[in-house]
Amino acid sequence: QVRLVESGGGLVQPGASLRLSCAASGTPFNHYGVGWYRQSPGKNREMVAHIRRGGSADYADFVKGRFTISRDNDKKIVDLQMNDLQPEDTGLYSCMLAGVWGQGTQVTVSS
Repeated sequence: QVRLVESGGGLVQPGASLRLSCAASGTPFNHYGVGWYRQSPGKNREMVAHIRRGGSADYADFVKGRFTISRDNDKKIVDLQMNDLQPEDTGLYSCMLAGVWGQGTQVTVSS
């Protein structure tokens, strides 16, 4: 059974950085792409970044140049490095692998 656990969220000021981690268990991790998504207040969930099993990545336009997704297949972890965070980045960030979602980690950007 696949299980995903996110961590690394928090309350930060505009311009700050956070690094989120998504730890997987119960799956041959390197067979799958993994995505980071967020749901902001009053908005639908949206894709933030996705990394394929080979390591290539796609990003939403609103995070290009600020966020970087990476994966460690040995540790079964996908990280999301987030720089220059802005209030509009506030939301619940969740990872998804093979249709399975984690519980999410909250990111709040506020002065």
